[in-house]
Amino acid sequence: MAKFKGTVVVNTERCKGCELCVVACPSNVLAMSAQANTKGYNYVYMQNESDCIGCAACGRVCPDGCLTIYRAKL
Repeated sequence: MAKFKGTVVVNTERCKGCELCVVACPSNVLAMSAQANTKGYNYVYMQNESDCIGCAACGRVCPDGCLTIYRAKL
């Protein structure tokens, strides 16, 4: 079975902090930042980067299209 490494790029200015992506992530990679963007929303970031498998579950549930997921085969 192939192993995959993923990464999530977050558009922090578009993120409204709904946390849907945090809940959807099966690998517990994402978390909410303590910092806020210019609109006053706390945004999501990759807390456990090494655990990301690039499944894109987070990107599918994001209502604002803030996440770009990259996936590479190891």
